[in-house]
Amino acid sequence: MTRLPRSAAAFVLALVLAFPGNSSAESARQPTFTNPISVPVADTFADPAVLRGEDGFWYAYGTADPLHEGERFHHGIPVLRSADLVRWAYVTDVFTPANRPVWAAPGAGLWAPDIRYADGRYLLYFTVTDTTANPGADPAIGVATAPTPAGPWTDSGRPVVAPRPAAGGTYQWTYDPAMLTDAEGRRWLYFGSYVGGLFVVPLSSDGLRVTGDAIQVAIADRYEASYVVRHEGWYFLFASAANCCAGPATGYSVFAGRSANPAGPFVDRAGRSLLDSRVGGTPVLQPNGNRWAGTGHNAVVSDAAGQDWLLYHAIPRDKPYLDEPYGINRRPMLLDRLDWIDGWPVVRGGAGASDGEQRAPVTTGVVDDRFERSSLGPGWRGPAPDWTVVPHADPDSGGLLRHTGEGPGRLPSTKRIPADVQVDLDIRVTGGAAGVALRVSGPDSRVSVTLDESAAALVTDVTVHGGHSARRTPLPPDFRYGTWHTLTVRIVGRVLRVAVTEGRPGNPVAEQERSLPWWPSDGGLAILASGPAEVDNVSAAPAARPTRQEAPEPRAGWFDPSFSDEFAGSLSPQWTWIRPDSSAAVESGALRWPVQAAELVGTGNDASVLLREAPQGDYVVETELDLDVGVGTVRNFEQAGLIAYVSDDDFARLSHVAIWNTRQIEYGRELPYAGRTVFGGMALTAPATTTWLRLAHSVDHRTGEHRFRAGVSRDGCRWEWGGTWTFPAGTTPRIGLIAHGGDTPPATAVFHYFRVYRD
Repeated sequence: MTRLPRSAAAFVLALVLAFPGNSSAESARQPTFTNPISVPVADTFADPAVLRGEDGFWYAYGTADPLHEGERFHHGIPVLRSADLVRWAYVTDVFTPANRPVWAAPGAGLWAPDIRYADGRYLLYFTVTDTTANPGADPAIGVATAPTPAGPWTDSGRPVVAPRPAAGGTYQWTYDPAMLTDAEGRRWLYFGSYVGGLFVVPLSSDGLRVTGDAIQVAIADRYEASYVVRHEGWYFLFASAANCCAGPATGYSVFAGRSANPAGPFVDRAGRSLLDSRVGGTPVLQPNGNRWAGTGHNAVVSDAAGQDWLLYHAIPRDKPYLDEPYGINRRPMLLDRLDWIDGWPVVRGGAGASDGEQRAPVTTGVVDDRFERSSLGPGWRGPAPDWTVVPHADPDSGGLLRHTGEGPGRLPSTKRIPADVQVDLDIRVTGGAAGVALRVSGPDSRVSVTLDESAAALVTDVTVHGGHSARRTPLPPDFRYGTWHTLTVRIVGRVLRVAVTEGRPGNPVAEQERSLPWWPSDGGLAILASGPAEVDNVSAAPAARPTRQEAPEPRAGWFDPSFSDEFAGSLSPQWTWIRPDSSAAVESGALRWPVQAAELVGTGNDASVLLREAPQGDYVVETELDLDVGVGTVRNFEQAGLIAYVSDDDFARLSHVAIWNTRQIEYGRELPYAGRTVFGGMALTAPATTTWLRLAHSVDHRTGEHRFRAGVSRDGCRWEWGGTWTFPAGTTPRIGLIAHGGDTPPATAVFHYFRVYRD
C-alpha cells in the first residue's frame, strides 16, 4: 500500500458516500446528424478549428471568407457556437477594422485559425497572408488573446512567426498554425505548407513568443494544415496533402505520422519518414466517391463518452463554388467519427466522409451539470453546507460550483452511473485539492481521483474493503492550479484511465492508467474538494466502445486474360493509341516506354496514351511498374502509371511522379466544368523503384457513376488503398497506361504486365 497525501487521506476518512441504489441510468435514443454541419449558418467554413469553452459550449473558428452565397463580405475569422457539435449559430468575428492586426497589410487574408485554452485565457493563432514589413506575399503567423471564446480579442501586436525568406526573393508559405502542449507542459507551434515544408518551434509558457529554432517535421511539396494530438504515448501529426481548392477536382486528403517526441521525426505506419523524398504518410481521410471532394484541414475533439471526432472541410461536387465558377471554393464544415485501429487514426474505419445520417457525438451525460442556476437542483444530494452554486460567476465559465470549506467535502449525485463510464469535470483549486469519487463495485469499492496542489500531483486512490492504494503522477512545475483544467476519468472493464488537460481539445499534461482489482458495476458519483475549489461542466456518460473493424477494401477477383497483357512478344491487338509513340516497345517480357516530355493536363494534350476497352461491371486493373527517377532532385513532372480515360479532358491518372524534390504516388483527375477543364490530385503512400498500382472500378447503383479507387503496393502483396474519383453516368471509361510529364533527365517506365481481375 502507498501512503496517501494528507489531503487525499482526509477525503477517504470523509468518504461515506450517499450513493443512490434504486434506479438505473436512462438511455435515450442517441441523436443523429447529416453533413455538412455548418449549413445553414455557413455555406462555407474552411479550415475549421474547434474548442469547448468553459461555458460548456463548443466554438468553431474558420478562414476569413464570406459565410453565405452572394454575401461577398469576408468575415474577420468567423466564430460559430454549438451545444452539441452538430447545430451551430453565428456569434461574431474575431477581427473587425477596430482590432485588426496593424501589421497585416491592407487586403491580406486571415486564414486557418487554431484555438487553444491556456493559463486561463484563449489563444487564437492565425495566418496573415501579407504583412506591412514586405508588402506583396510574405505570410506570417499571428496570435491574439481573449478572456472568453467569443472575445474580445486582442492581437499581440506582432507576428509570433515572422515571414521567412525563400530563394529568389520570395517567401516560404508560413501558413496553418497549430499549437500543442506536450506531456511535460511545454508549448509548441506547428506551421508551414508546400513551399518550405512543415516546421515546429518551441513557444514561451504564455504561448506568445518563439523561444528556439524551427525544426522541420515534413518535407516541402507534400503537406500543409498541421494538427498534433497525443494518443497512447505517441504524438500524431495530422497533415493535409494535395490542392485544397480545385473545385470539383479537389483531392485534398488527411494523412498522419507519429513520433515519441513532439519535434519528430514523424513516421507512418510502415516506418517511412515524412521528411523523406519518397514521403511517408498513413491515410486518415480521402475522398471516397460520394458527394464530398477535398476532405481535409482537420481538428480533433473528444465527446463526453470519449469518442474522438474529426472536424474538417470538404467541397460538394455538385456545387463546388460559393458563387461564380472558379471563384471561392465552397468548403462547409463536416464532422465524422475518428477511430483508432491498430493504433492509427482513420475516419469511420476507413469509410471516409459521410453523406447520410450518422449517430451524433455524445454531449450530455447521465450526470450533466453546467451550474447555470441559482441553487444545486435535484441532481445533487444535500445537505451541502460548503457547496454553493454561483451563477454568472465570470464572463467565461458563467455559473459554477464553489467549495468554500477548509476541510474535505463531498457532493454526491443522485444519479446512478454505468459500469463503463467516462467522467469529465473542469476544476480550479487554491491550495487544496478537488476531483471526483466513483463507487463502481459494491459499497466498499471505489475510486477517487483528485488534482492535489499540496502534493503537486494527479492522485488516484483505489479503495477495497477499507484498504487504499494511491498513486501520484507529478504535474508540470509551472502548472497553474488556479486556472481551469479538465479532469477526465474513464473506466472500461477493469482498466482505469485518468488525464489532466488544459482544455477540450487538449493533450494530457498528466495521466495514469491502472488495473482495478474488481469488475465494475453500476454505481454512483460524488464531487470532492478539500479547501477552496471551483468545479464546472460535470458530466458522466457511458464510455464509448471503440471501433476496431476496418471498412472493407477492394479485392481482386478472378484473373481475366482477355482484358490483360503479360507483354510477351508484342502488344496484344486489343490496345489502341492516342497519339502513338514509336519509342514504346515490348522487350524481354515487359513494355518499355521512355517517359515523354509531354502532358495531358491543360490544353496541350500532346502526351501519348495506350488504351484498351474495359470490362463491364466491377473489376480491378493492376500493373507492376519500374520507374527510376531517383530521389531528392527536381525532375518535374516525370511520371508513369495507370489511367482511366474518357477523353483528353476527362481522365483519372494514377502514377509514380516526381514533384519537385519529392517522389509521390499521385492520383490526378482532370474533368470539364463550366466551360473549362479543372485538374486536381490526391496523394497516396510512398512509391518505390518498383511499385504495384491498382484501380478498382465499381458502379454506383444509385447514380450510375463510375467509381475508380486507387491502390498501391511496394511488394505486390500488401496493398494500401487511397481515394476515389468518379466519372458521370453514361460515359464509357477505357483503361490503360501513360508515361509522360518530362524527360530531363531521361527515364524509362517498365511495365511488367497489365492485368484485369473481375468479380
